[in-house]
Amino acid sequence: MAQGKADAWGETIIQGKLVGRNNIVIPPEQVEDLAMLGCNNKEIANFFGVTESALGRNFAIELTTGREILKQKLRRAMLHNACVNMNAAVQIFLAKNILGMSDTGDTTEEFKPLPWTDSIDDDVVEDEDIETLDATE
Repeated sequence: MAQGKADAWGETIIQGKLVGRNNIVIPPEQVEDLAMLGCNNKEIANFFGVTESALGRNFAIELTTGREILKQKLRRAMLHNACVNMNAAVQIFLAKNILGMSDTGDTTEEFKPLPWTDSIDDDVVEDEDIETLDATE
């Protein structure tokens, strides 16, 4: 830090919408940027010192746009991790969510396995039983 600059103050002009009873100036680009970071309406409203309803009324488009851009960036990053970086965990997640795949298998009647039992069924006659019966006759 340069000498004598520690307590220096400056002034700047902020352009944006006047919001709330106190006419707080809020730049729409900054609202969109905060929405792109994943901040919710309450967090953004607290940052600027306005109510959530005032924020939602005045910046609905910016909030929606910022959140949609966040989703697109996240999807791109996930697809990059899955396809370029070959991250198996992300590949499995995307396969389940985008492709509708499942690791539980098909459980419809058509694909269910036949019932299995270890007990001897009296109605079933084996080849050995037939040979034994033929020999006794």
